[in-house]
Amino acid sequence: MTTQTDGRTLRGDQTRRAVLGRALDIASSEGLEALSLGRLSKELQVSKSGVFAHFGSKEELQLAAIRAAREVFVDHVVRDALETRPGLERLWRLCANWITYSRDRVFSGGCFFYTVTAEFESRPGRVRDALVKAHRDWRGSLSRNAADARQLGELSEAADPDLLAFELRALLDAANGVSLLEDDRDTPYAMARASIVARLDVLVLPGVRRPWEDTGS
Repeated sequence: MTTQTDGRTLRGDQTRRAVLGRALDIASSEGLEALSLGRLSKELQVSKSGVFAHFGSKEELQLAAIRAAREVFVDHVVRDALETRPGLERLWRLCANWITYSRDRVFSGGCFFYTVTAEFESRPGRVRDALVKAHRDWRGSLSRNAADARQLGELSEAADPDLLAFELRALLDAANGVSLLEDDRDTPYAMARASIVARLDVLVLPGVRRPWEDTGS
């Protein structure tokens, strides 16, 4: 009985992962509204009842996709940055990692959150709330490290952490959007990198090491 139960649990976990993996690819290209239990069961050749048992409704599927996308985002953008020194170095690593994450199409449609936000930015509800939290967490991470950099004497006292975080996000999102629209994985990201470097160069205090000048950064 235990073996049978373990086997069913394993198959259930595999089905859930497969459904979420496909859901993330669809949503990153077509949006969260393109998700449906029927479509996923057909594409993955699993029973609709099996998909329904894992998610229960379209909204639950959308929320699960957002949670899964956040985990992917943390793995590719945030986790590595947390191993670097707080402040300017970590702020730069977050930006550099984001460029790699978007440019290398970790999600087939570019940045998952860039694609799905436009659908729900004016639609109150649980899905929008989940997206708001994801965006605020990302913005907060940039802002906190900008504030740390200022406190550590790496950035000018005139640097506004919240404003800088807003500017950095705008540059990154613009690169993602132009890259997708023009099918160009080089120029938009190179321009975003150059723009971020130019913005930070103005704020970095004399004598402070600039991590973007390191080989391989």
